[in-house]
Amino acid sequence: MERPGAEVRAALIPEEAVEFERDWRAALARAGETLDLSEVLETLESWRLVAQLTAATGAEAHRAMYRRAAARLAGEDIPADEPLARTKARLGR
Repeated sequence: MERPGAEVRAALIPEEAVEFERDWRAALARAGETLDLSEVLETLESWRLVAQLTAATGAEAHRAMYRRAAARLAGEDIPADEPLARTKARLGR
């Protein structure tokens, strides 16, 4: 990867790209203070896995995965048009 942060972001669905940018910038800011890249690398790896899953299954299947998980927890169907942020909130994310 030549530009790992940009490549990860490009593979994410728009809703998660926003989350990635927030996490990435926060980790970079803390690294600037501590001079320790550990959190940056951990953040990148965590989101890289999400990006790989998204790329492998496609955006709609990725969103559906969250709905299925939330449905199992809630014991009820999750509407397909529910915003992802709400679905993730049901999962405690």
